[in-house]
Amino acid sequence: MRDPVDIVRDIDEAVLGAWLRQRRWFASKARELARAHVVDALTLRTEDPATVLAIVEATFHTGAHELYQVVFEVVPPGAEPPSEPVASGDAGVALCEALADPRATGVFGALLREGAVRTGADSRVTFHEPEGGAPVPVPDGPVHLMPSEQSNSSVVFDRTVILKCFRRLEPGENPELEMLRFLAARGFDHVPELVGWYDYSGPPLYATLGVAQRFVSRGRDGWEMALELLERDPDLLVTRLHGLGRVIGALHTELGSDPLDPDFAPEEKGREQYALLVATLDQEILQAFDAMPEDDPVYAPIAGRSAELRDRLQALSRTGVAGRAIRTHGDLHLAQTLLEDDGRWVILDFEGEPARPLRERRLKRSPLRDLAAMLRSVSYAAWASELQRGVPAPAGWEERARAALGAGYLETVDAALLPPSTATVGELIAVFELEKAIYELRYERNNRPDWVAIPVAGIARLLDDDGTA
Repeated sequence: MRDPVDIVRDIDEAVLGAWLRQRRWFASKARELARAHVVDALTLRTEDPATVLAIVEATFHTGAHELYQVVFEVVPPGAEPPSEPVASGDAGVALCEALADPRATGVFGALLREGAVRTGADSRVTFHEPEGGAPVPVPDGPVHLMPSEQSNSSVVFDRTVILKCFRRLEPGENPELEMLRFLAARGFDHVPELVGWYDYSGPPLYATLGVAQRFVSRGRDGWEMALELLERDPDLLVTRLHGLGRVIGALHTELGSDPLDPDFAPEEKGREQYALLVATLDQEILQAFDAMPEDDPVYAPIAGRSAELRDRLQALSRTGVAGRAIRTHGDLHLAQTLLEDDGRWVILDFEGEPARPLRERRLKRSPLRDLAAMLRSVSYAAWASELQRGVPAPAGWEERARAALGAGYLETVDAALLPPSTATVGELIAVFELEKAIYELRYERNNRPDWVAIPVAGIARLLDDDGTA
């Protein structure tokens, strides 16, 4: 059999492209794919079936291109493929997706334990341990794949360590790794402990390929927990949301604590970003209302109120000092949290919104944007309890829960990061909530029409109330 790397490099491009388009993690399904080909390949394991890491380039007819991490098992002739082959090579060789086979993904645990380096002709893949302290060992035990594959693929080793493999690659260090390293260095213990990572360096780019973290095996998903407690004990959920607010406030305090690190030092440019946000949001309001169907009762609370909403936005935008801009989570909601058995909140997934460019995800923003996103998530939970489970939230619960979350946050966040005026804080939160609700309105209309009432209610709240949170 030929060198497995050569077999992977020679994979049929049409077959590879068709397979790529069917993956959930492929980011550009709506674009016409012109070509998909392997631009680099390195052997991770030589024993049969060999494991080969490939950098695959997807090129579109517009001239744009994207890079993806794909790991292949090269199954020799006569051996049983572990999964449906992606393609066939010469002389009966099968190329299978290694990240769909627990036996193949076990090699990543061994490579992390070794701190291994794998080299190609002019590239390398390096496996790292975190700096300082005693690293958590990657166990040599059962391996299973996380079933929910979105923009990434995740592998769990013996319910102790989880390795998140990034599929779409962009040049530079992934924010997930960058944020976890920063927080680990400061002893912030409300995030999973960083266990290690691996990266690629070669002619196409330098990129983080994957991050290994402690697996929170006894944590409860914050979204599912919220829906359960809304049915069983809504007052306890209010108390827990107050605690979550405190953790988010502490997170922002840590992220804004180092004036000497240029990637994390707070900046006095929040006002500039805020003015740009308001101008962009004004246009998004116009577009969202233009696309709104006429005479649909679900839109009645906001129908015909586009001008009123834009006036409200402009009134809020006259605020003075907008506070400091820092690195933030960027995609914060209840499903990005876990509540451990001891009542400790853990915040997950610091890579930001994967659909956004990496450079945009690394921008410094107002910390209140994260808070506004979590407030929207609490509002979603109040509505989803009835939509999904037939259990309406108690009267006034949403307002109490939002107030508890906000109070916990303001008790712990470094006040120097926020505007000095309480009224200005509320105005900024209202604008950031409006930004989120307009996005939700577009998303729900296109994907879950039965849920459109949730963002409609959020927009109506801003119009009908004083807009202070």
